Amino acid sequence: MTQTLQKLAAIIEERKSADPDSSYVAQLHHKGLDKILAKVAEEAEETIEAAREAQQEGDTRHLVYETADLWFHTLVMLASLGTGPDKVLAELERRFGVSGLDEKASRAKR
Repeated sequence: MTQTLQKLAAIIEERKSADPDSSYVAQLHHKGLDKILAKVAEEAEETIEAAREAQQEGDTRHLVYETADLWFHTLVMLASLGTGPDKVLAELERRFGVSGLDEKASRAKR
């Protein structure tokens, strides 16, 4: 699973500087962070809608599709800010063994 995120992050990084006419990732980077953030927000809303549908219909295929779009656009966002999934995965790893309630409370202090 981690390898998939790493491979995708490498492709996104490679395509950041490609010709915008030849690469969707390059188009997003060319349009700037605000466009990328708008796509993340759009995909998050579509994922939420798909989750509601999955709950009602008992079929998660659309939810999986929309979640993949959300993860992809989140990776594009991270790349635009000079980071990637490794730091996010390290943060998730750090949280193992930490109560979710304790972790949330520690964020309030920052």
